[in-house]
Amino acid sequence: MSSPKRPFLICAGLAALVVGLSGSQLPAAAALPARAPATAPGSGVRDVVFAVHGGAGSLPRGSITPEQEKAYRDGLTKALRTGYGLLKDGKPALDAVEKAVNVLEDDPLFNAGKGAVFNTDAEQELDASIMNGRDQRSGAVAGVHHTKNPISLARLVMEKSPHVFLAGKGADEFALRNGVPYTTQDYFWTQRRWDQLMAAKGQAKGNPSEVGGTVGAIALDGSRDMAAATSTGGLTNKEVGRVGDSPVIGAGTYANNRTLAISCTGTGEVFIRGVAAHDVSALMEYAHLPVTKAAATVVNQKITALGATGGVIALDGRGTLATPHSTKGIINGYVTKDGGIVTRLYDDETPAE
Repeated sequence: MSSPKRPFLICAGLAALVVGLSGSQLPAAAALPARAPATAPGSGVRDVVFAVHGGAGSLPRGSITPEQEKAYRDGLTKALRTGYGLLKDGKPALDAVEKAVNVLEDDPLFNAGKGAVFNTDAEQELDASIMNGRDQRSGAVAGVHHTKNPISLARLVMEKSPHVFLAGKGADEFALRNGVPYTTQDYFWTQRRWDQLMAAKGQAKGNPSEVGGTVGAIALDGSRDMAAATSTGGLTNKEVGRVGDSPVIGAGTYANNRTLAISCTGTGEVFIRGVAAHDVSALMEYAHLPVTKAAATVVNQKITALGATGGVIALDGRGTLATPHSTKGIINGYVTKDGGIVTRLYDDETPAE
């Protein structure tokens, strides 16, 4: 399926609600970044933008059945409609990315939430992060065992604690104290992921699968605020306690109204070393590169130079969308100018940028 490189999206028609600044993460006197001015119709600037990804890797045609293909596309479509629908209703970008990622976390096809892979002890350890571009408030969790939707717990950390990052037992206990339902590890068990663990035993720990399955979402709302969210189960057969880039603000997730919203997927250790998400933002802010060039530079040059592969979805304040990747493909989707849904699975649907 061919698709335009830069999708154009329609106006939400309503101003988005904005989540208030938490004094625990920025001083009370700190000034918020100025919003971009409202744009007149026909200015070429998109008023709302929404996109998701389902992991970087390789998915050649013929590698999955027609039924599996439909299930993948249906999952992406549901997430896109959920997030974009919220934006059209005037809700903030933060709501859109959280709820869309919830959809993907509940889908066993993706490596997040219900479909998370097993670590070397045959358990799931879940990671997630979320960030608001208006004031850089953020929340993250890692090594979570008993929370159905880690991205919502990450947002709870952002809004209900003085911290940015909680991990392991402490994160699960924080969830319980704040009314998040307890989920047993049995909920996350799937035959497909069990078979992948069995196949991975004897290989190097943390050997990535063909398609990572990490999920993410980015949004620009009608108030010109951006947000990003990323959630993952990590690597099959990973060491207990391993944390990748997905929950690390500036590595796997970043949002700043001055530059972009971005969600990353790929070799997490290298994305952390390269501070990949923030690096794209820095190239935009200080070198004045457009989002397409900045994202491609980090993914195809800097990350590659460190011996790794991956991809990102990113957008700027004008609504320009970029999806560069150094893997053969990246599962992703977006909403077009006329409200249509585009989903891209196969390698030949996601040419290198």
